Amino acid sequence: MPPFETESVSLTAAVGRVLRQAVCAERDQPPFDRVTMDGIAIRYAALASGIRSFTIEGRQHAGDPQQALAGDSSCIEIMTGAVLPANTYCIVPIERTTTANQIVHIDPAYHAARSQFIHCQGSDFRRHHRVLDDGQRIAATDIAVIASCGLDTVRVTKQPRVHVISTGNELVAAGQPLAAHQVRLSNGPAIVAMLQSHGYANNQHDHIVDDRQQLQRKLARHLLESEVLVLSGGVSMGKADFVPQVLRELGINVVFHKVSQRPGKPMWFGVGSDNRVVFALPGNPVSALVCCRQYVLPALAKASGCSPAKKEYARLDASFTMTAALTCFLPIRLYSNPDGCLLATPAPTNTSGDFAALSGTDGYLELAKEMSEFSSGSGWPLHRWDRL
Repeated sequence: MPPFETESVSLTAAVGRVLRQAVCAERDQPPFDRVTMDGIAIRYAALASGIRSFTIEGRQHAGDPQQALAGDSSCIEIMTGAVLPANTYCIVPIERTTTANQIVHIDPAYHAARSQFIHCQGSDFRRHHRVLDDGQRIAATDIAVIASCGLDTVRVTKQPRVHVISTGNELVAAGQPLAAHQVRLSNGPAIVAMLQSHGYANNQHDHIVDDRQQLQRKLARHLLESEVLVLSGGVSMGKADFVPQVLRELGINVVFHKVSQRPGKPMWFGVGSDNRVVFALPGNPVSALVCCRQYVLPALAKASGCSPAKKEYARLDASFTMTAALTCFLPIRLYSNPDGCLLATPAPTNTSGDFAALSGTDGYLELAKEMSEFSSGSGWPLHRWDRL
């Protein structure tokens, strides 16, 4: 996969994008000794010596400049988030005190500790510490981190232009009149939705009938207007499966055609001299969705500069048999037991056209083609629909 370009975006537009820079701390975090409890700030040595009543010397809120405590028998009223006043080493919660005539009395039964309720300067990280790495997808929690480092813009991978093409004479879009010999167009919208759910929003969808001249004309235009082309249908062995030949005539060099797997064996992938890439997925809905998740999404992530995803595994909770000598992508439903073990219930489809059976599944297990019997309790690589 040729790498995608980068761009700078505002912090408000960065969620879900792939970070393409290191984010380093602007200063220590916290940048000062930070108070974590409403109460009074005192010298711990004074409390340890037996003093239990303190005269209020001042008050300090979050955002106020640092004050300094003058004497052992004095205190400063303090609020959560404020800078710790100088010459104080202990915070006593307000609920363990009573106040009368500017004198604060500490509950006789309360035992305080030195440095309690103080978030020490730099205890999270120090100035210049790398807090976010190049290659991670920016989550909502990362926005707070980026903002705390003083950045209002951040460099991310530019959204690739992805054109999704559904091919076939038999396809009719939802809302349009449908003849008895036709089927609803479902692969394209599902693939677009899968791309969007993984952070790829710059998508277009088109439907092209099984006409070689029309395929060549329209695919030529889509190749010019996109970095990535994802087709569905027309890659198998039928007389109307023109896609591989048309792509070859358009200068797309095949990298592979057909994969030893079920579903999705006819999968096709090619790259043009101008670095345009084409994924031609099988037309059967289950095959198309599995191939999109198994090949298209990881390829886009790699081209986006994403750090490699951690592998996941789950255990079968029932035995399963696969007769063909092909890698099996078995749809499953996930749950965990009280021991924290991730378990997978097989949810095989009736055929590769039974896309309705995928509803409610969490993903699929990758079962080795060298085996035919897969026992309950055996662990296998897990691929989730909703994340890599």
